[in-house]
Amino acid sequence: MYSILNNFKYLFLAMLLLTACGEEGGDNVEMTDPSDLVVDVEVSTDGSGLVSLEASAINAEGFQFDMGDASEVIFNTSGQVIDYKYETTGIYAVEVRAIGKTGRYVKKEMSLSVQVGDSGPVTLEDGYATPISYDGMSLVWSDEFNGSSLNTDDWTHEIGNGCPGLCGWGNNELEYYRSENTWIEDGALVIEARKENFQSNNYTSSRIITKGKKSFQYGRVDIRALLPKGQGIWPALWMLGDNIDAVGWPACGEIDVMELIGGTPNGDNTSYGTVHWDSGGHAEHGGSYTLSSGIFNNEYHVFSIIWDSSAIKWYVDDEQYQTIDITPATLSEFHEKFFFIFNVAVGGTWPGNPDGSTVFPQQMKVDYIRVFQAN
Repeated sequence: MYSILNNFKYLFLAMLLLTACGEEGGDNVEMTDPSDLVVDVEVSTDGSGLVSLEASAINAEGFQFDMGDASEVIFNTSGQVIDYKYETTGIYAVEVRAIGKTGRYVKKEMSLSVQVGDSGPVTLEDGYATPISYDGMSLVWSDEFNGSSLNTDDWTHEIGNGCPGLCGWGNNELEYYRSENTWIEDGALVIEARKENFQSNNYTSSRIITKGKKSFQYGRVDIRALLPKGQGIWPALWMLGDNIDAVGWPACGEIDVMELIGGTPNGDNTSYGTVHWDSGGHAEHGGSYTLSSGIFNNEYHVFSIIWDSSAIKWYVDDEQYQTIDITPATLSEFHEKFFFIFNVAVGGTWPGNPDGSTVFPQQMKVDYIRVFQAN
């Protein structure tokens, strides 16, 4: 396919030159730039590596598709739909241009996560795991998600879109949280984000919290999870101070054990760990961990913090990637009790909105959460 389409390159360039010149000195040529470029993308999930792109734009004479694969560029003058097959698994930075009569263009950039080869469904046996005990520490609470339903003695569903007090949950998110999007299956918690209309929202998902039921000051937290992927997908495993209702955010403090901002060039393969607090205004400190190969959707990983009276340290698969000293008086929030929040957001200020490359539904699966404290 590439060899055929690539032959359009020279014809396409020649056509642009001839059209730009026009007849009789170009007096009869309307020089109008292209606009309103829309690109719809379908990424095969069967391991074939096939991707289909359909582009449309006003006043476009042709389209150029840079597939991000060894600088391979496809010029398509006979239509605006192409099918392309990637040979290896990876995250590819794709650029599509709509080109007008003068050669001027508008473009869209996107990141495609492509799986090549049928590795079968991910199971609990795939990926990294941590032990059930550590020297000098005791397991004070865990949820192994081995039952038939969510344990309501530990967890509560937060329902809605944050309105009226905090529409979009303070982040311009697009989802409506429902309990129906959470269940226990094969020894794992499942939170599913769906593209569906509900209560004037275009997406649904779930958000569960341990507020008022389980909260902790200090310890080691291990959360083993399989993360979703895709532009606009925003899973999070995080914590808020118990006193949020009394003092508000960020004065209550926030500890993000894991956030993933799907679909960006360093999205599906990068985990973020962050803290937020009040230092005469919103203050934050964070870092990130990027996998050496693959993405967090390929297998389970363990996201951990070790938190004591001196510091908070973040780990992925027992590899430390950042720390913060919490001994200064301005970080007093982090010497109080915190509760847990698990959710999958859709859209928002940080990840941006889903686009044509985002595949729904998307699931975050959690094998376990374990909290250890010093003896």
